[in-house]
Amino acid sequence: MASIEDYVQGRSPLSADQVHRLRELVADWQLLSDLSFADLILWVPLRKDMKSWPTGYVAVAHIRPTTAATLFPHDVIGEEITYGARPHIDQALSSAEIIRDTQPEPMGDFMVKEETIPVIFDEHVIGVISRHRNSELMRQPSRLELNYREIAHNLYRMISEGTFPYPDAGSLFDPAPRVGDGLIRLDVNGVVSYASPNARSAFSRLGWMSEVEGHLLGEVAQSLARVRPDAHEETIALGLTGKSLKRVEIENAGGTIDFTVLPLIKSGDRIGAIVMLNNVTELRRRERELVTKDATIREIHHRVKNNLQTVSALLRLQARRIEDPGASAALNEAVRRIASIALVHETLSSSRDSSVAFDEVLDSLVSHALELSPRMNELHIERTGKLGSLEPRIATPLALVITELIHNALEHGLAEEGLALGIHVSSNGSELSVTISDDGVGFPEGFDISTSPNLGLQIVRTLTENELRGTLSLVTDEQETRAVLTFPSN
Repeated sequence: MASIEDYVQGRSPLSADQVHRLRELVADWQLLSDLSFADLILWVPLRKDMKSWPTGYVAVAHIRPTTAATLFPHDVIGEEITYGARPHIDQALSSAEIIRDTQPEPMGDFMVKEETIPVIFDEHVIGVISRHRNSELMRQPSRLELNYREIAHNLYRMISEGTFPYPDAGSLFDPAPRVGDGLIRLDVNGVVSYASPNARSAFSRLGWMSEVEGHLLGEVAQSLARVRPDAHEETIALGLTGKSLKRVEIENAGGTIDFTVLPLIKSGDRIGAIVMLNNVTELRRRERELVTKDATIREIHHRVKNNLQTVSALLRLQARRIEDPGASAALNEAVRRIASIALVHETLSSSRDSSVAFDEVLDSLVSHALELSPRMNELHIERTGKLGSLEPRIATPLALVITELIHNALEHGLAEEGLALGIHVSSNGSELSVTISDDGVGFPEGFDISTSPNLGLQIVRTLTENELRGTLSLVTDEQETRAVLTFPSN
């Protein structure tokens, strides 16, 4: 989908800041369309510089109201018109003032009233909004419609004065408030002069049974809010006076309501405010459930890790009491394998998400393996590469495979002189690779891992093929022996 820059590049003198201003306007103007029950089209003049007359205009954005039927079944974005074809747009550009007193004109089956608003930024008209409404629906407006239109006029005037969109609004409109969820109009003192039916329903849900109009909004909200022990009660009241751009949330047993406060400015003076309401009760409930589930999952991982460590300690104790060297060695190997799984769960229990920072696990695996090696003081280890974060589905079997390969290299693959162990890991996005190398004598001639009676290598082969869906190759040359593990990253 084309952007504003695509339509104006090389055809308009707009600067990057001016284009950014138009993007900010478009990001917030669903509110304007809904309040005025109108389709809005943003036109940018096509000209050489800001002082020359345009040759025409290009439509760079179009928004339809959710409060009324659209008058444009098809988007007009990208449509161009010549200068003089739409006098109201020309007049708004040249006068830098809103053109309102226009006569309805036929458009298909409707009589449509067009009004135009100049978009002012840094004292320049950088665009023109054309607002299109069905004039038949304007004859007997309800109280809601009258208030919405008056608020819309205030906001359009702010656009023509360069004070809307609000500067530095940041994440205030994320998610963007919607007119249909509830709207309150405040006078200059913060007193409610109008509340839409949905806004009154929201207050009823919170426990306010009387009419909200005529009351200070801040006092009403403060009386309903369940204030946290670490919160200041006056924050709610001050945030809902309408004096500044604010987002305030109140909660009690009836639910949670989010308030977005938008001051209305005229000629630099505040004349009141509008407050958009959003019932976020269900959203907050789901967030709390997610937090609880996340904490529960971390606690489960923590308990699994502790249980594995307990099993490991029991096996280690049993190994010390067994006189048979073979049985004792088997139990110690089991201890080592359980410790590898425990390391993965330890990382998961402290992680903020469901991934495993595997490079930290690998560091621990290497350290643990060295502690068990009788020749650790003579070893030279070279470690290169990073794997980053992995899913637990991959991390657990990979930890076991690497543990077995390192242990096999330490036990069988070290030369008397060199004592060199290499660990290289890499990722190319879709495939991960781990290479364990040593300077030992290598595998005997005719060695085949599929028929080897070595339990550790059988574990490696099974996990590589079944869990990692990868391949393992064992290579011996004159300089070193390498175990190369390759598997997909997802």
